Amino acid sequence: DVQLQASGGGLVQAGGSLRLSCAASGFTFDDYAISWFRQAPGKEREGVSCISSRDGSTDYTDSVKGRFTISSDNAKNTVYLQMNSLKPEDTAVYYCAAALGSCLYTMDYWGKGTLVTVSS
Repeated sequence: DVQLQASGGGLVQAGGSLRLSCAASGFTFDDYAISWFRQAPGKEREGVSCISSRDGSTDYTDSVKGRFTISSDNAKNTVYLQMNSLKPEDTAVYYCAAALGSCLYTMDYWGKGTLVTVSS
């Protein structure tokens, strides 16, 4: 069975840090790009960051550039999202997803989310 397990969410004060993990299983991790999305209450889901397991290339939405860092441990089939200098507007449920081949392609698999709450 394909699984994407996101973890690491929690409550943090503004300016603080969290590291999210996305543990993948059931598919060939090295062939996929792993993305982080988030959805805040009352808002549409948005893409946050993506990493290609093939070549390590990364991409970020403008609002998190310089604050968030995505990385991949292919030996552990796990992708991390290091979130620093968190802001209240980063509060959302964060999901990881996998797309075969490229960050630009439609997501094939989705995991359940992990809640990040940033207090002011």
